[in-house]
Amino acid sequence: MAQDQALAADVGQLSWIGFEGHEVDDDLAGRLARGEHGVVVVFGRNLRVVDGQVDLDQVAALTRALHAASPAEAPLWIAIDQEGGTVQRVRAPATVWPPMLRHDALGPDDEAVAHAVGLALGKELAALGFDLDFAPVLDVHTNDANPVIGARAFGRDAAAVTRRGLALARGLAEAGIVACGKHFPGHGDTTTDSHLELPRVDQPLARLEAVELAPFAAAAAAGLPMLMTAHVVFPALDPTVPATLSHAVMTGLLRERLGFRGVIVSDDLDMKAIADHVGVGEAAVAAIRAGCDALLLCRDREHQRIASAALYAAAIADPALRARIAESAGRIRALKWAHAAAGAAVPGREVIGTAAHRALASRLAGEPVA
Repeated sequence: MAQDQALAADVGQLSWIGFEGHEVDDDLAGRLARGEHGVVVVFGRNLRVVDGQVDLDQVAALTRALHAASPAEAPLWIAIDQEGGTVQRVRAPATVWPPMLRHDALGPDDEAVAHAVGLALGKELAALGFDLDFAPVLDVHTNDANPVIGARAFGRDAAAVTRRGLALARGLAEAGIVACGKHFPGHGDTTTDSHLELPRVDQPLARLEAVELAPFAAAAAAGLPMLMTAHVVFPALDPTVPATLSHAVMTGLLRERLGFRGVIVSDDLDMKAIADHVGVGEAAVAAIRAGCDALLLCRDREHQRIASAALYAAAIADPALRARIAESAGRIRALKWAHAAAGAAVPGREVIGTAAHRALASRLAGEPVA
């Protein structure tokens, strides 16, 4: 049977992947040229480090090669996790940012500092050829036993996280970088790591609305372009499946109740909270049925193949799923086209690691600034 090209192209937009190595090999280049992936995520493993310094020439060459490999009618985006603290892939000689919880030590200008950090961080990413940053973290740090969020959060209460996180997102946008808030509906109160097992948040609905959901509700109202899901079970919202796979959470709560109009991307389906409990093919279909628009598959090449094949086969058999896939692909393309039309100026490499950016990082860290 001949492949349905329109469906294959739509499935490709939904497939957001990681890869191995420091260069674009022939296999990856071929997949990108065929439109099999809508976003490529760059990790630390893809960056060459020499004498403790990231090779910025290699990073820029890598992003150029990735962009060049994609078809013009379906522009590829290149994403990265550049939060600050433990989760920042590009380090020195770029500016090294402290964890965002350091905002708690600032005074009433914390929002202005967060905006400035977002602008500076975004300029450095834009100069290296990135399009999308999986930041800000909108989880509220309410549980000191949390092994995965902790100091990645912008604060210990919902108001502080909202104020600072959305300010950083505005700064990223002004620098020409698309922001993605995470991890909806909130990963801050877990005691286990979804990379390793399936966490739960056993809080009542009233508490979730007041704390966990509040920053995401504000993000939806502010028009944040993208949110990432959490592989966490919230019994008060849906006791049966993790949020990523829940229609009640992704569609009923996020789309319909909170009115979010942007792109919803799953957290990595390679994570054990999903891969060990559901299986990647079944999870890919379930996540899109639930209301996700895109699927992160950050490492396992076979998982990437399985997920795309499962989506394609299920859509051939189910017109409703095919329409759901087309809706998501259209939403992703529309965001890409709108971002391209905005035409943000790309800064030169001289913005990377400037004295002003380092001074801002020192201020956030609470260090004396020379």
